[in-house]
Amino acid sequence: MKQGDTIEQIALRYRTTPEAIIQTNEVPNPDKLVVGQTIVIPIAGQFYEVQRGDSLTTIGRRFNISAAELAQINRIQLHAILPINFLLYIPARPKRKAEVNAYLEPRGTSVSQNLQQAAREASPYLTYLGAFSFQAKRDGTLKEPPLNNLKQIADRRNVTFMMIVTNLENDGFSDELGRILLTDTAIKRKFLDNIVATAKKYGFRDIHFDFEYLRPQDKEAYNRFLREARTRFKREGWFISSALAPKTSAGQKGKWYEAHDYKAHGEIVDFVVLMTYEWGYSGGPAQAVSPINQVRKVVDYALTEMPSSKIMLGQNLYGYDWTLPYVPGGPFAKAVSPQQAILRASENDVPIQYDDTAQAPFYTYTDDNGKKHEVWFEDARSIQAKFDLIKSLNLRGISYWKLGLSFPQNWLLISDQFQVEKKTFPS
Repeated sequence: MKQGDTIEQIALRYRTTPEAIIQTNEVPNPDKLVVGQTIVIPIAGQFYEVQRGDSLTTIGRRFNISAAELAQINRIQLHAILPINFLLYIPARPKRKAEVNAYLEPRGTSVSQNLQQAAREASPYLTYLGAFSFQAKRDGTLKEPPLNNLKQIADRRNVTFMMIVTNLENDGFSDELGRILLTDTAIKRKFLDNIVATAKKYGFRDIHFDFEYLRPQDKEAYNRFLREARTRFKREGWFISSALAPKTSAGQKGKWYEAHDYKAHGEIVDFVVLMTYEWGYSGGPAQAVSPINQVRKVVDYALTEMPSSKIMLGQNLYGYDWTLPYVPGGPFAKAVSPQQAILRASENDVPIQYDDTAQAPFYTYTDDNGKKHEVWFEDARSIQAKFDLIKSLNLRGISYWKLGLSFPQNWLLISDQFQVEKKTFPS
């Protein structure tokens, strides 16, 4: 959005209606748009705004379409000089296949209506729906999350129900719990037996391990455990997958990284989820949550250890609002949905800026108490940057943490650019 733009003007320019734009984008501020706010135009294909130096030939190369076809579709001469800012229509191209996962984290004793609705709305665009989480216990049993009708919601849209197993204990990842589960033979056997029984009980078809902050010396034990788990699960016809910390080298130091063996996981499991988010996190300084330059470093390393067909790119569906100045141990940032972030910018009359290095939107504002804030979030541009990365590197797909905060533009772009794969299993 530029200064003075209105929904009506945009609709007229892009040959659609204000109602269609507002409805598909769920625009939270239709009467008070923000400079820098993004809008996805609800059409098949897309429009391209001509830049200085463009020609039909160069534009055609960019979108993999011939100059002659562009000229014909847009009813202009093949060798016409294109005015700057002229809108060229680019027809929809064949979609590439991709897998899409989304985690869902119910709290308390039941799945809230908000999370159930989020699962329903996302399910047409999902390959997997992950229930976070089944927490392992030191005796090899499992503490179950509430599930309610999540399996039924998944089944209606042919979404594979994912069982997420963690070493969470007392609201934190426990290396000691991990050590027991991975190295005590009797408990490990009981643990796997309980996973299999639980998966059969609820109809899970993918078993996903998110074991974090393991002791570095348990790396090989984790690899052996995954091999044993794979053997058990393949007898049942299930997938096995794992979450990996965002490493950029095999020898990266730090408790979060050292027990995660990219090469071994790439060989053992069906796919991995790279946790490529939380550079900007609630307890840290204000910055982009998943800056594309940092994400790219992780993916580039992963590709040296495993095939691209096993890599799901992790992506956040939220942003953070930090109170400034940042003080270690001070107030934690508050999570915001992209819709909330836009509305907050509108209410405070501040423009949304865009960081080209991080490929992420942000802005600052001052609240009613005179405190300054900095907000980083996701929009159509930042998500498109991740989709472009997935396509250019031929990755398996994308995995979202987590459902529950509204981001309609993400699903619009998924639908536009990918044919979401759905799995079939013998009955």
